[in-house]
Amino acid sequence: MGDFLVFERFVWFDRQVRQKRFPNARKLADHFELSRKTAQRNIDFMRDRLMAPLEYDPSEKGYDYLDETYELPHFLATQEEILSVLLARNLLSYSAGGFISRAINRFGKKLFAATGHFGLTEDQMDQAFSATWHGYAPAQGDLFRQVADALLKRQPIRFTYRSPATGETTHRLAEPHHLQHYMASWVLIAWCRLRNDWRKLYLARMTDVRVEPETFDPKPADQWQHLLEGAFGIFQAEKTVPVVLRFTPFRARWIQEQIWHPDQTITRLDGGGLELSFPVADFREIKLKILQFGADVEVIAPEDLRQEVQQEIQKMAKTYK
Repeated sequence: MGDFLVFERFVWFDRQVRQKRFPNARKLADHFELSRKTAQRNIDFMRDRLMAPLEYDPSEKGYDYLDETYELPHFLATQEEILSVLLARNLLSYSAGGFISRAINRFGKKLFAATGHFGLTEDQMDQAFSATWHGYAPAQGDLFRQVADALLKRQPIRFTYRSPATGETTHRLAEPHHLQHYMASWVLIAWCRLRNDWRKLYLARMTDVRVEPETFDPKPADQWQHLLEGAFGIFQAEKTVPVVLRFTPFRARWIQEQIWHPDQTITRLDGGGLELSFPVADFREIKLKILQFGADVEVIAPEDLRQEVQQEIQKMAKTYK
């Protein structure tokens, strides 16, 4: 309850300043029946921690704003809620540059300024938590802003897209429907007018993005939801096949702690090994995942995936001969 009472003082003082009533510590103390020292500490907190641009006007014997565009934080939250937001700040700021990274950083500083009475500081967060990825493709900040803005306003986007498989580029016109943050990379789910079908597009592969002035009617979520979830990894489809992987007793010690898919099942084997099963819609990503474990894993099913892994191992053997 104490936090709510303090916030009420901030709101009252902010309103008095905006109405050009030039409030001061005495008026705040009288209105809320506080001591002058407590009232002045509240004012100092607004200026120093909530970043309120307060300036004392001797002629009016009260405070005014140097910048009238300033807005008092509009939320009341628990320490746990604030901590979750700050953790998200740390996670996202590492995977994007430019505009989005600066925006997240500014938001984090405002949030820290508003949470001094919780005992959270920026140094504490930086020392206590971190986020690390490798092999991801960060999106340019300005490009992210354009795509995200078009997504929220339901405007089509034109852009040049590069295929990493062929190296070719195509000029696309697409209707953005969803942005997915996958393994520290931003992926756009969009209706591609060029292909007349749904596509998952990495923002890092886009250039020359231009937002069209007209708007479009978004398609129902059930038409693209299958591209977001259901199977293992980034590649999704309406149809999936079960993959069964058998791990050695040595590797099973780690695998039993991991979640590869929400619908996975683990079957423990005699001798300490295990079999891991989960749905897959496309073999490209799971094949790379399998190969990283070397001889500690064997593909049991499906046979098509088993053969693809065998062929890749044979190519590797020729490379290292």
